[in-house]
Amino acid sequence: MIQKPVAAVRRVYSTLDLCSSAVGLLFRLWVAKVFFLSGLTKIGNWETTLFLFQDEYQVPLLSPAVAAYLGTANELALPIFLALGLATRPVALMLFAFNIVAVVSYPALWETGYQDHVYWGLMLLVPIFYGPGRISVDHLIGKYLPVADRSATA
Repeated sequence: MIQKPVAAVRRVYSTLDLCSSAVGLLFRLWVAKVFFLSGLTKIGNWETTLFLFQDEYQVPLLSPAVAAYLGTANELALPIFLALGLATRPVALMLFAFNIVAVVSYPALWETGYQDHVYWGLMLLVPIFYGPGRISVDHLIGKYLPVADRSATA
């Protein structure tokens, strides 16, 4: 009598497990899009970008020009890796740190965009702590090549 409800619960859990990779992909794509579009905006009007890094953003430890180049390069390159699920955990960790630097170095952001950065940071915690999921290049690499730590591709 209890076997049918237990089997039904197991089917639901199995379906949810399959959906978790899709949710992870959705989070990765969402955050990748946000950062990539920001990078396109920066590169699209480079003079304004340099002005903002010189006069508005207060990036610690870097000159404004270096910060502008590094920031733009990060926003254009890292989201591609994140979307593909390639080197997912380190890339997500770098974007997480980049997100924090953005919030710290641009005080005006606290009034208008702080909450968005909090959401993006939370979405980045999923691949950092749970890995990229089955819908990722990392998973394919782990499946077809010998990998010491297969938990990273779970």
